[in-house]
Amino acid sequence: MSPGKIGGSTGASPVASEATDTSTGSQTAFVVKWVASIIQILGYAGTGFGWTPWNLYLFLVGVLGWLIVGALWNDKAIMLIHLVALGSMLAGVASQ
Repeated sequence: MSPGKIGGSTGASPVASEATDTSTGSQTAFVVKWVASIIQILGYAGTGFGWTPWNLYLFLVGVLGWLIVGALWNDKAIMLIHLVALGSMLAGVASQ
């Protein structure tokens, strides 16, 4: 195996191979994870600029997106952390 290749891969970057995968589930997960990530970043910006409660709403959407990605990938660790985050944020929204 040559340097830079992991597990005998073809050398394509993981993002590039994921973006060009034509399976519907993979494309859905790719789009949802990037949209959810951007929305969560906006939630961080909202927190920094004091955009309460909009920051929580943005975080809720981003966390739900990542929860969906975890379900699509059947990744229990991603689902667990985002379920806990979702519960915490719902408690925060309820207390507003």
